[in-house]
Amino acid sequence: MHLDDQQRDAVLKRLRRIEGQIRGLQRMVEEDRYCGDVLNQISSVQQALRSVGKVITRTHLETCVTDALRSGDPEAARRTYDEIMDLLYKQLK
Repeated sequence: MHLDDQQRDAVLKRLRRIEGQIRGLQRMVEEDRYCGDVLNQISSVQQALRSVGKVITRTHLETCVTDALRSGDPEAARRTYDEIMDLLYKQLK
């Protein structure tokens, strides 16, 4: 990955926070907490993961994808387009 130090620190900090949220979810299930509260927490975790994914996606587009497309290699460009399409459609499912 091509994250700068500040981005890497922010992503890691956010992932640690998400890890804590997941542990909290586990406790909620163990304690038989109200389903609506558990679902709200799941939604929060999903949004947090999407925000991390946006940072990493942008970095991927700005670095790896741009490099492949500027390389002048049509096969590298095709593989990159295929990869991006696969990644986008996985996120839409």
